[in-house]
Amino acid sequence: MIETLMAGGPVMIPIGFCSVVAVATFLERMWSLRRRAVVPTSLCVEILELLRQGRFDDALTLCRKRDVSVSRILEVAIEARGMPRADIKERVEEIGRREGAELERYVPILGTIASIAPLLGLLGTVGGMILTFKVIEEQGGVADVAPLAGGISQALITTFAGLSVGIPAVVANRYVLSRVDSLLVDMEEVALGVVDLLTEANS
Repeated sequence: MIETLMAGGPVMIPIGFCSVVAVATFLERMWSLRRRAVVPTSLCVEILELLRQGRFDDALTLCRKRDVSVSRILEVAIEARGMPRADIKERVEEIGRREGAELERYVPILGTIASIAPLLGLLGTVGGMILTFKVIEEQGGVADVAPLAGGISQALITTFAGLSVGIPAVVANRYVLSRVDSLLVDMEEVALGVVDLLTEANS
């Protein structure tokens, strides 16, 4: 296996580096985007119940105790209680955008690798073909095909390697983005519920 990869030439080094970075990025995002690390259901239920009981200070304290995205959004909303609904919602949306950007951190790395890995494979393919034609030129023809095997092998290996990294990176990128979107929808629903409760308390 190692010999096969080495036969791909120097382009295999950046392709291998891309594969390691892609895997590390995907695993890091999967760990960071766990639902209980972003929108814990038990926390949301508890905060909503405290607000229904009018225990705003207790709800605010609970938000400050939990260092998760949804608690930071709800904390801003609760602190803004007494303000008009539009103002509360504006503050929530502002913090929501910041938290959304935090959830998408490192995701562009997956998109970049998905784009450049096949291109690196193509670069290796071109290098392999150049090597092949150089051998043909030195032989003055194609009397013996054995010397051509190295260049052709390099071309095929790098193409395969580039696609093998690029295709999973595309899938991983789409999956992580869909997970982020799902979490953002959940946070938005909870935040709107809190805004509604605070608005009712003001009226």
